[in-house]
Amino acid sequence: MFDTPGVYVREIPSGNRPISGVATSTTAFVCVTGRGPVNRAVRVTSYGEFERIYGGLMAGTQGTYAVRNYFLNGGSVAFIVRVTAGDGGNAPAAATESVPVLTPAATTTIDVTANSVGVWGDQLRVGIAHAGAGATRFTMLVREYEGDSVVREEAFLDVSINEADPRYVETVVAAESELVTVAHTDGALPDRTMIGTPAAAATTLDALLEAPADALTQLDGGDDGILPGNTDAWEGEVVATMVGEEGDGSAANPPTGMFALNTIAPEVFNLLCLPDVAVMNQADGTRLANMAGVYQAAAAYCRRNFAFLLVDVPPDVDRSNFGTWLGALGAAAGPDAAMYYPRVNGPDPLNGGALREMATSGIAAGQYARTDAARGVWKAPAGTEARIAGGVPSDPMTDRQQGPLNTQGVNTIRTFPVYGSVIWGARTLDGADARASEWRYVPVRRLALFIENSLQRGLQWVVFEPNDEPLWANVRLSVNAFMSQLHRQGAFQGASARDAYLVKCDSETTTQADINLGILNIYVGFAPVRPAEFIVLRIQQRIQRAT
Repeated sequence: MFDTPGVYVREIPSGNRPISGVATSTTAFVCVTGRGPVNRAVRVTSYGEFERIYGGLMAGTQGTYAVRNYFLNGGSVAFIVRVTAGDGGNAPAAATESVPVLTPAATTTIDVTANSVGVWGDQLRVGIAHAGAGATRFTMLVREYEGDSVVREEAFLDVSINEADPRYVETVVAAESELVTVAHTDGALPDRTMIGTPAAAATTLDALLEAPADALTQLDGGDDGILPGNTDAWEGEVVATMVGEEGDGSAANPPTGMFALNTIAPEVFNLLCLPDVAVMNQADGTRLANMAGVYQAAAAYCRRNFAFLLVDVPPDVDRSNFGTWLGALGAAAGPDAAMYYPRVNGPDPLNGGALREMATSGIAAGQYARTDAARGVWKAPAGTEARIAGGVPSDPMTDRQQGPLNTQGVNTIRTFPVYGSVIWGARTLDGADARASEWRYVPVRRLALFIENSLQRGLQWVVFEPNDEPLWANVRLSVNAFMSQLHRQGAFQGASARDAYLVKCDSETTTQADINLGILNIYVGFAPVRPAEFIVLRIQQRIQRAT
């Protein structure tokens, strides 16, 4: 074993496998936008990035305004799933036009297509410069216009019609363009490609750049499909569009709607917003059922993914008829969801700053993210610190008027002197007084989801390990370290670890029968810090005794 006398060093593994906490406020928006990939979850980290990929605000939607309010109120990471409704919005291509050629007998054409559906593609214009007869390379210019102004421009230099060339036009445009795709038809490139009239034909990029807009080929045929603002048509599309299909993950049958979030694994989302759902009045029974049906499916989806749902109220919901909306939500009105009332009125940049009524889910999600970053997921995203940006409540309330909503588990947005408009409530939709739920409060439920998701991911290494005391000891060590860290950060009640949490994994939790079945049971308990919702001041008048 040892060849020579001396001191030998051996490293012994500690057995401790650290468990990292998952994100707490990554927000998913399933919504209608003006442009961008359809039924694909894309990660964005700023509103500027959202504008670049999805086009920013769109008047016929609520979702684009909700995303803007999310980042305005402190949000930092979001996954956007663009959905489209109707035959036009679901078309596989939009705004397609072949670039015309000077020689009628030419067999080569380049079909230029906007890279996503929508009327935005009709603002694109394309020009090509070609050196002349016999050349196989050319330069292509793509411009996006807003009125007469160029808002975005792309140039592809020295691309080729030869498929074997490293600069083959289809390959280069697919890799570099954020505006278009191209398809090349086999054949020889003509002597010169036309830009407008033969007299305007260009041979260099400089000539293209100097060409006026009407000298370039304009794309057309884009279609946005049915927008949520068209409530009559949207009524029949809202369930299929927003919920979508889970699919089988193949290219032929991909997930759609909210199920597109399945593709972000191993990343997670923690909050789900569907601002384009509650855009119709609940007075119509079919509309009410359809809106509620989407939220019920979303609540079940969140439950499977340790996520939290933010429910919006329809435009016609007020304090007099709130019970109808709550009753219709059914299973969606549970511990994994919260609602904020009323909707807010804020300036609309697309309408000269005129007030527009907006959904509140984006605002609430932004406040969740800001509070999580500053204080932790165990802090209620409410109170005088939770000042909202982007609007003011459309229904100002007093304490007396808020009371019935609070007892039903509905959070409010209130305006107070000095503090301005703030979120004034921290209850889940399971937080109605009559339910006496242990998941009454948003921070308590979200803390539990955070712990569950973190442990579920952090203990993957346990699977297929020998199910005996050495494994149990390692599990206790890892989970205790994770819970202890949360306790030190203030997530739990109790001065000592014994009072704050417990971790049990031994022969009492896992019997021989469990071992025979391949089961390992781990019990984790914690004492959450609940928000001080009701502050009671006890004031007594002291009587001066006579001396």
